[in-house]
Amino acid sequence: MGDKILIIEDEPAIADALLYALTTEGFEAHWCGLARDGMSWLKQNPVDLVVLDVGLPDESGFELCRRIRQFSAVPIMFLTARKEEVDRIVGLEIGADDYVVKPFSPREISARVRAILRRARPSAPTSDSLMEPLFAHDEERKRIRYHQQWLELTRYEYLILSALLRHPEHILSRDQLMDAAWNDPAASLDRVIDTHIKGIRTKLKKILPSNDPIVTHRGLGYSIELSRSEPAA
Repeated sequence: MGDKILIIEDEPAIADALLYALTTEGFEAHWCGLARDGMSWLKQNPVDLVVLDVGLPDESGFELCRRIRQFSAVPIMFLTARKEEVDRIVGLEIGADDYVVKPFSPREISARVRAILRRARPSAPTSDSLMEPLFAHDEERKRIRYHQQWLELTRYEYLILSALLRHPEHILSRDQLMDAAWNDPAASLDRVIDTHIKGIRTKLKKILPSNDPIVTHRGLGYSIELSRSEPAA
């Protein structure tokens, strides 16, 4: 069987189109019409990706995504009828991997699902790759490569990780990281740093599960190791 896709969408016509497109492409797809049913299915069945509608009748897709992220790093693609940029930013910052606005082509969804799954699937290190730098920072294009794969980072995740990479093996406090990432650090809470660090770690572990280059220094802040290491606290 192919990769398992969970569709959480309350409109049967859209769900039917997605089911047909995904199964035709070789995926194993299951449909739930409500947030509570989708959450129940996800907790009881292995899933490789979730296609999640934002406008569910019993719970916002954004809130459901937050609850899923409390126990799972499964890739999530949002479907929405809302085109506002702020909604797209919120969706990506709370842990979504992609955000598609209705109407859309079911074939486009299949292509995006394949792309997300390729990014999410870790590759085994080879003898050649072990000689390559663990991180590569393209500051001009504002992107970071980890173990030969470009990371899909939110704006704040990129700014925090780039600050750590500019000072490898040096401890940066939460205040220093907030200064690096926010135009008005006073408007944010320092615990937000912990949330974004958790998101960065999740994305790094998808690529190289055995390694955690971000080190937590309790009461002090965070640092980053540029060589492979055992998982940090």
